[in-house]
Amino acid sequence: MKAESLLTDDHVLKHLGERLARHRLAQNLTQEQVATQAGLGLRTVQRLEQGAAATQLSGFIRICRALGLLARLDSLVPETGPSPMTQLRLQGRPRGRASGRSAPASPAAPKTWTWGETP
Repeated sequence: MKAESLLTDDHVLKHLGERLARHRLAQNLTQEQVATQAGLGLRTVQRLEQGAAATQLSGFIRICRALGLLARLDSLVPETGPSPMTQLRLQGRPRGRASGRSAPASPAAPKTWTWGETP
């Protein structure tokens, strides 16, 4: 989406909110974690991601700061796309939730013991 003068304010806010949500998910953060980092309420983050909090531009700036996007504000929250591996993993389904934690390392498969072997 390019912010053109023909788009309504609601349309622009909705797209900016979707971009914020994608950046949050790409960093594997929950809405609650972003709210805490930004010093905002959870509901404010939810409304901004839905494009419904048009009157709280300061909240938008706080979330950009928490997500490390403030320096790029001149681009006004750039469009991001999923990585090739994420595209393969999701196979066309958009990511809907963040776990808020790192993925655990896969445990090594235990070696099968057979009779006659010494440890």
